[in-house]
Amino acid sequence: MKLENRFTVPVPVDEAWRVLLDVERIAPCMPGATLTSIDGDRFEGTVKVKVGPINLTYGGKAAFVSKDDATHVAVIDGSGKETRGTGTAKALITCRLLDRGATTDVEVDTDLNVTGKPAQFGRGVLADVSSKLVDQFAACLAEEIRAGTPEPVAAMSDAPAGDVPRAPAAPAPAPRPAAEAIDLLGTAGAPVLKRLAPLAAGLLLLLLVVRRLRR
Repeated sequence: MKLENRFTVPVPVDEAWRVLLDVERIAPCMPGATLTSIDGDRFEGTVKVKVGPINLTYGGKAAFVSKDDATHVAVIDGSGKETRGTGTAKALITCRLLDRGATTDVEVDTDLNVTGKPAQFGRGVLADVSSKLVDQFAACLAEEIRAGTPEPVAAMSDAPAGDVPRAPAAPAPAPRPAAEAIDLLGTAGAPVLKRLAPLAAGLLLLLLVVRRLRR
């Protein structure tokens, strides 16, 4: 199935491009995701998904297939598998950055193939879930960009005469909270309930008929 998502980040296109290629920086903004390793343009991680009372964890690998600095287009190929099941997920993701002056529009086109329990919701629900997750990612990414990267300040006042001032050690970054599982039912909300309602009504009618026949 093909999914299309759009969002805007509050920085010029060149800065947005640098942030997009910094996997270690943007990974914590991806709902349910935890980055475990990076090797050049290849990276690995896990994604937690919750379907009602069932918790699933996907272990996956991804890599940049291409990165065009001139057109600001990046293509990422990724795949994952349930760590305790047979469900799989494959995605080819194309990201395009559009220069809007002080801001940048980000277009994300995903060719997604999912098997296992999440696949039962179908394209409509998965598209709705995808849209909401991208909204969460965009809000987190915008906050990350606004926060920026603090630069160390050289300590001048306490340096003895003749000594070269040295910058103080940078403080250790605050630990990020562990990624919470993506709640498909909670995120999908009304669309899932709308799909389940006819099924529930049908089951209720069947139960009433069976009960009446027994009587």
